[in-house]
This record gives sequence, C-alpha cells and structure tokens, in this order.
Amino acid sequence: MTSAALVDRSTGCLVGAAVGDALGGATEGALPEQIKARFGGWVDGVVGPFHEDWRTARPTAPYHKGDGHITDDTLMTHALIRVYAVRRDHLDAFDIADHLVPDLIGHRVYIPDMEREAVTLHRLALAERHLVARLFHAHADPREAGVGNIVNCGAAMYMAPVGIVNAGNPAGAYAEAIEISGTHQASYGREAAGVFAAAVAEAMTPGADPASVVEAALSVAKDGTRAAIEAVRDAVAGKTDCLESIGDLRRAIAPFDTVGEEYRNPGLGARRPSRLHTIEELPAALGMLLIADGDFAKAVLGSVNYGRDADSTATMAGALAGALNGSKAVPTDWSDKVAEASRVDLVAPAVALAEVATEIFAADESRWRTRAGRFAALAEAAGD
Repeated sequence: MTSAALVDRSTGCLVGAAVGDALGGATEGALPEQIKARFGGWVDGVVGPFHEDWRTARPTAPYHKGDGHITDDTLMTHALIRVYAVRRDHLDAFDIADHLVPDLIGHRVYIPDMEREAVTLHRLALAERHLVARLFHAHADPREAGVGNIVNCGAAMYMAPVGIVNAGNPAGAYAEAIEISGTHQASYGREAAGVFAAAVAEAMTPGADPASVVEAALSVAKDGTRAAIEAVRDAVAGKTDCLESIGDLRRAIAPFDTVGEEYRNPGLGARRPSRLHTIEELPAALGMLLIADGDFAKAVLGSVNYGRDADSTATMAGALAGALNGSKAVPTDWSDKVAEASRVDLVAPAVALAEVATEIFAADESRWRTRAGRFAALAEAAGD
C-alpha cells in the first residue's frame, strides 16, 4: 500500500514545482529591477505576462507566459512521470529513448503558453529538442546522446520524479538521474540533474530540513556545481529575507555561471562544457530554500523575483519546499489558479508516481534480499 505520507510529499513536490514554474514564467529573462518596474514592485503571486504584447514581443513570442500558465519544465516533468508509469521500475538511458522520446513526439497535451493542444515537442526549446534529434532521428547511443548539446538546466528542470522514486536515497537518485540525463545533457548540465534529484530525495525524507537538503546535494556534487553550492551556502548564512538577499545570491553564483550578467546576450563561453562552472538555477534555488528556511511561498517568490531563468529556478525551489513540507505548504489559491489556467490536473501525476515509487521500493527490497543471500553464500563458501 502506498503510504499517505509518500503521496502527500509527492504531491507537495510536484504541485509545488508546477506552481513555481507558472509563477516564474512571467519573469523569465528579466532582471530584478526590471521585474519591479514592470509590476510596480515585487511579484507576490500569479501575474500577467511580462510583455503585454506577448504574441509579438521578442524574445518571448509566441509564448503566453504568466497568467498561471505552466511551461516546458512541467510538461517535461509530467512526460517523465508517464514513462515511470509505463516502466514501473528504475529508468535507464534506453528507457528515455524507447519511452520518453515517443511520448514527446506522439502524446498530445494542452500547452498553456501556446494556448492549444499539441505534442510536447512543439513547445520544447532547442536544448530539449536535442533529445528527439539525437535519439529519434540520429539513432545515437542513448548513453552519450547528450554530448554536444547546449549545456543548460534543460535536464535538471524535470528530474524531481527521480528524487521521489528514490525518496530517502540521495545517492541512488543521483545515480539514476545521471544515467538518464546523459541522453539529454553533458558536463555541468548533466551534473545538475543528478544533484537536483538527490536534493529532492533528501527533501522527501521525514525529518529533513533545508540544511540537510543542501548537505545531501553536496554529498554527491562534483566540480563547479559543488563549489557554487558551497559558495551560496556560505553567502546566505544568517540571511532571512529572500528578496533582500537576491544581490548576495547572484554575486555568489556569478563566478561559476557561464551566461554572464547580460542574460539575453551571453558571451561565447556560455553554455559550453566545463568542470569549473554550473548552471545558475540549482544553486539559486538551494540558496532561496536556505534563506526561506523551507517556507514554500518565500522560497518560490524569491526565485520568481530573482529573474533570469526564473521559471526553472522557481520550479526547483518549489519542488524542494513542497517535498519538505507536503501538499499543505503550497497555497491553494496559487495551485488552483495554475491548474485552471493550464487546464491540467496537478495532483493526479503526483499520486500516480507515489504508487509507482512504492512498487519500485518493493522490487528493490526483493532484489536486495536476493543479493544478500548470494553474498552470504559467498561468505560461507569462503569458510569452506
């Protein structure tokens, strides 16, 4: 039987991620000062598009971000959940090729910020379309298909389900996410996917708190990703106001970020493989989680007003805060607006994934008992 606590934390995580995505979509690409100027102060909930002429305004056209519309972050998350629902076991790179890619090009969904029904592929950015180009058209080996892609948060943004399936096991979540995200990303983009999944696995654990989530992330993080998280942890120590700490957070991340201060005009070194750098979104989300002391609304709104890639940062912050505190942490006025505006059931995927996670854990127990018996037999044989 799937426990009520697992369902509650899965719901908090995935509904929280979707709400963060929808709120952050309105401010994506903007800087904090631009956000305050556009909305007459800090964003404090569901707001309209940053550009009122969103149909033609560059560079956001033709997407209707804002007004509670989820973006590709949530569309990809739900697609990955559907793969788990089919496989009902841990995933590997070949499952992404055999199940996720066909879902992206064949499963019709309502795409809120395009205001029409279509296959998910039609909403994806180039870094995510790389999955289809490499796995469906080029027939690349799934284990290395992510090499050569734009290095960004594209894989990390939908890895929360991996953390839920591996609840209580950050190392297992990291390993599974690293395995499947190799189809999509390389370098620090792939690393972020593994670290985010590990953080979610810790956040799903009873008794976890923001500090233990960050420590779980650091326990698996490598290279620039680890250094950036450490820098953020140190920079926000003692801070309690997410909005007032935006500048401190950005300064801590800047040395590890390849995009630079001109978010819409990155330099030649942007989004290229490196062992010294990190995506910005994950350290920023972890920093907001620490400053907010796990409070969902504070962490998400801090991420939304941080700007830059706000929808993905807020997706990660929302997933972590929701997993820590359960479904009650997500304001229902936000989640109801997002579900209605996006024409999507935000709860059903979370319940379905909790059921799958329970089945996978039972299979893991059985596999472990088999291995334990074999290992014990080896010990006995050595005594002979």
